[in-house]
Amino acid sequence: MEIYGVFQVIWWLLLGVLLVGLAVMVGMDMGVGTILRYVGRTDLERRVALNIIGPHWEGNQVWFVLGGGAVFAAFPLIYATAFSGFYVVMLLLLWSMILRPLGFEYRSKLPSAGWRSMWDWALFVSGLLPMVVFGAAFGNLFKGVPFHFSWNLTSTYTGSFLFLLNPFAILCGLLSLSLSAFMGSVTVMNGAEGAIYERGRTMARVSSALAIVLFAVGGFWVHGMQGYVLTSGPGAGVPQTPMQQVVTLTDGAWFANFHAHGLLWLLPALGFAGMLLGLLAAGARRSHLAWWLGALAWLGVIGTAGVALFPFLLPSSSVPAQSLTVWNSSSSQLTLTWMVGFAVVFVPLILWYTSWAFYVMRGKVSAEHVAADEHSY
Repeated sequence: MEIYGVFQVIWWLLLGVLLVGLAVMVGMDMGVGTILRYVGRTDLERRVALNIIGPHWEGNQVWFVLGGGAVFAAFPLIYATAFSGFYVVMLLLLWSMILRPLGFEYRSKLPSAGWRSMWDWALFVSGLLPMVVFGAAFGNLFKGVPFHFSWNLTSTYTGSFLFLLNPFAILCGLLSLSLSAFMGSVTVMNGAEGAIYERGRTMARVSSALAIVLFAVGGFWVHGMQGYVLTSGPGAGVPQTPMQQVVTLTDGAWFANFHAHGLLWLLPALGFAGMLLGLLAAGARRSHLAWWLGALAWLGVIGTAGVALFPFLLPSSSVPAQSLTVWNSSSSQLTLTWMVGFAVVFVPLILWYTSWAFYVMRGKVSAEHVAADEHSY
């Protein structure tokens, strides 16, 4: 493989790392928002849950920036095509993300029960909706996205918003939501005591069991689905564009990479192991271990999806031959080279700082402390 191809694969892998980071860190915060009204039955209990993630939720949003920036710089054709096609979805995400900081900052500013309840529901929506959309986006990749290109590589989206909510996409959205709720539940267990802790433990077991079922059903569904196969592409020395390739649809094609390379089955096994062992760890009150097992489950699930789709990044259901792949949608070799250098420096730095922040602000959040601190959420 030429050095350019090596950098393309490296950035495919790095994009996967960033997506896992987003799912784990942002999904944890949004999971707490999703289960907020269950684990917190009183205003003070909900404030405890919010203050558990209070020191971290803003910093965790950096994974959104990293993910979007990586797609924009490493795979600009994916960025342009997906963002224009999913415009309504992007607006929904934007509005829900705007609700999050408003909910955190404004919720406890007034003593009114109605005021606080309104912001509790806002945090619920802003936690649930993005994680459902995150999973549904992966589901739509397996089904193919209705777009095509004109002669000058201008993309045209031919689907509708309701098309994105097909049954398989909804299943993937529920899987994403379940894993997010699990991460939120064990995070609550890590930081709470008493009744809040017990409700978080119950929700962790329920959400992990649901995730196991959904992941298994999704696997059988994909096995019976038609997948995309890159039959041929542009020859050597020819510009790699989606206008000069042949793509066919074949039953069970999404499992081809697993059949060709047996070690890749470790990824779905990792997903199931993380969910099952996470369920057992939560039941045994090993919440910190359960958190890491939840992160392992996310790695297995996203890794399974990425390997199944490879080399496709955005398959086209309108004109399969114009599907976008790792090979025909990436930036230049120079751009990818510079980006690898920046990633080598900044990704470990972000991981170190995040770990340090969690270590410094570890420990339980008590209701008494929250009630006595006028600066708490």
